[in-house]
Amino acid sequence: MNNHVQKNIKILSRFNFFSDFNLYAPIAILYFSRVTGSFALGMSIFSVVMISSAFFEIPTGIFSDIIGRRKTMIFGAFCAVIYMILYAIGGSYMVLLLGAIFNGLSRSFYSGNDDALLYDTLVQMGKKERYHSVLGKVSSMFQLALGIAALIGGFIANWSFTAVLWASVVPQVVCLILAFQFIEPRVHTAKSTNIYAHLIDSLKQFGINNKLRLLSLASVVSYGVGEASYQFRSVFVATLWPIWAIGIVHSSTNFGAAASFWYSGKIIDRFKSLQILIGAKLYSFTVNLIALIFPTILSPVLLASHSLFYGVTEVAKNSLMQKEFTEKQRATMGSLNSLFGSLFFGFFAIVLGSIADAVGPAKALILAQLVSSTMIYIYWRLFKNDKDVMLQSVAIK
Repeated sequence: MNNHVQKNIKILSRFNFFSDFNLYAPIAILYFSRVTGSFALGMSIFSVVMISSAFFEIPTGIFSDIIGRRKTMIFGAFCAVIYMILYAIGGSYMVLLLGAIFNGLSRSFYSGNDDALLYDTLVQMGKKERYHSVLGKVSSMFQLALGIAALIGGFIANWSFTAVLWASVVPQVVCLILAFQFIEPRVHTAKSTNIYAHLIDSLKQFGINNKLRLLSLASVVSYGVGEASYQFRSVFVATLWPIWAIGIVHSSTNFGAAASFWYSGKIIDRFKSLQILIGAKLYSFTVNLIALIFPTILSPVLLASHSLFYGVTEVAKNSLMQKEFTEKQRATMGSLNSLFGSLFFGFFAIVLGSIADAVGPAKALILAQLVSSTMIYIYWRLFKNDKDVMLQSVAIK
């Protein structure tokens, strides 16, 4: 049975690849802004995705813990096919809005659940200690797919935005087929049938665990600001490079992130997770400010360069949080963290778009970098607390 369930790892790698093979990604904000008529309304589509995702986070997380990982993946893939078709139809703000709701629902089915599926699979295989290494490799498929899709999508977009959107439907259909191939891992803890008690127990963990609170806060700020900035970045790049070249910026970013994910296990084994998080954030903050304050033809290259740290930092954060999650509420706690991040993104994306409408893309992105700098302090607090605990442990011995 253990050998049978290990197929989940290969299936998850393929699933991750096709789920993020989004040809429209490089020009999404340009397409949404063109249909809606402004940067603020264009960014509001991304905002609705995250708000709807936040709305559905808790029930889908509990659904995963109680009903199963496999069924949750199937529902998520089905919703992904629907949202992509609606985006392709486009034509009006309301159609895009409906697509955004299904997009958010799909994301909520995936978030927390895919990590829990992988973790439970490795537990059943007796290889739980390999989680961060395997997570890095299967997560690299996201970035590899985004990189290839961005390169192709950028050139197609130069000819037709509509063609890019319809072509993006096919990978989501492939994901739906793959979702039915997952094997449900054995449940190694008793299931709760009281969803309210399950939710309360999960929330309590954030209240009593200070380290988990700080990790969650860093994750929320990182995701909200980072994702909003990434989605909006094409607008800034379009002021320096032609539309067909935007895909090159995205693909180089994704390929760098894919390499970072692939080697994240070895890097984390060599260095401490918190040291990696602090160093990577200092680098990205400095390089991004230089690229935005002094815009040149090289600015897009600088913006893409910090992707070399993206994968390892995401795996480091995920691994640290998984250690703090309880077995019984693992997917629900992951969904709670995603909920907080989605809500913050929903707020920040509209703010970013509104500022861009008022003062321009570059200044809006500079503001985002200043907000994200707060993570340096949070990581320092975590590092300091860990160091204090280690010193106390040595003193006791």
